[in-house]
Amino acid sequence: MSVKYAPSPEVLARLDEASIEEALRAFYVTHGDSSLRPEEIKKIPQLAGILPVLARTRPDPLLVDAAAGRAPVGLMAARLLGWSKVVVIEREPARAKSARRAAARVPGVEVDVREGDVADPDVWPEGAEVVVALHACGGAFDGVVDQAVAASVPWVVAVPCCYANAVAFSDVARAWADELGVSPQAPVRRRFVESLIDTERTLRLEAAGYRVSVQAFVSPAVTPHNLLWKAWRVGPSRRSAEAKKRWERWVKGPS
Repeated sequence: MSVKYAPSPEVLARLDEASIEEALRAFYVTHGDSSLRPEEIKKIPQLAGILPVLARTRPDPLLVDAAAGRAPVGLMAARLLGWSKVVVIEREPARAKSARRAAARVPGVEVDVREGDVADPDVWPEGAEVVVALHACGGAFDGVVDQAVAASVPWVVAVPCCYANAVAFSDVARAWADELGVSPQAPVRRRFVESLIDTERTLRLEAAGYRVSVQAFVSPAVTPHNLLWKAWRVGPSRRSAEAKKRWERWVKGPS
């Protein structure tokens, strides 16, 4: 079992929005008269919400920033948390290239950017200690969770994004909605199906021996996808066995 870690007040003090914006500019702004992109500005409060969660996992772990995009989380971990072992996984070549360029702009930042799908175990490093995924879209969230579970990664900090048909459990969730007589009204049905998908993900982690906390990491005014899964691996237990039984019942679908 891992020992919970408390970062120093000095580290936490570096994670305010002003410091994050300054660090983003160092990575992504290439000319003095240019500015951050709108999507990067939108990331600032999200980074201010997720970085303190990461900071409380372990000191200087081997971090995997999965489904990373242009890798703002991994780069901020290297710059503001001082983490020296950061691996970025991104499948889109242009975004991976942008992450490499950004890392190269700041002296002292060493980030290993790997181009590939998060569901491919060959792209993952051995010995990962913390996995983070900020707004892993659709099935990418599940790919991150599955690879982290398979490797018994001690910490998973992940935020899902859209609930697309690419989510493997979505068909079963809709079958449960039919079985339970959920209203056909689209907003009601969508929220119910999304809740079941989140339930399956939570139980899957718990069944694998993780202690899971689901919490809002920013206001819904910042992003409607504002729930964060913080999972700490504690190993098999009666609790995980009970979660496995519940998980198996859900994924089997209606009888």
